[in-house]
Amino acid sequence: MPDLIDLHMGRRLRRRRRLLGLTQEELATAVGVRPQQIQKYEYGANCMSGSCLWKLSCLLEVSMDYFVEGFDQGKPEDLPTESEVRESQQTQELVQAFRKLADPSRLALLDLTKEMSGESAD
Repeated sequence: MPDLIDLHMGRRLRRRRRLLGLTQEELATAVGVRPQQIQKYEYGANCMSGSCLWKLSCLLEVSMDYFVEGFDQGKPEDLPTESEVRESQQTQELVQAFRKLADPSRLALLDLTKEMSGESAD
């Protein structure tokens, strides 16, 4: 049975990979492992080494702390609700479209989004 921290870290890995629109195959190639290894990480079946965490954090554009954030009192990250899944899918689509934009368009869209959300655009 997987350790709770491995389950939590795997769920965080899967969430970030999907948010960025990457497949397990793409991530595996970039890290230098087989896609099955990424799958095992995501399901908590295998522990991620420090060097693997470093590579993943660089590729996924997060700090290494990201993988353990929210791990509280030995409880793995809760499974998402239906609403969170729908929101996550929309977020994935938005991030994928955003990444395809040229820099001037990205900045304009970011400013517009901040303005619409009531946050000041710097």
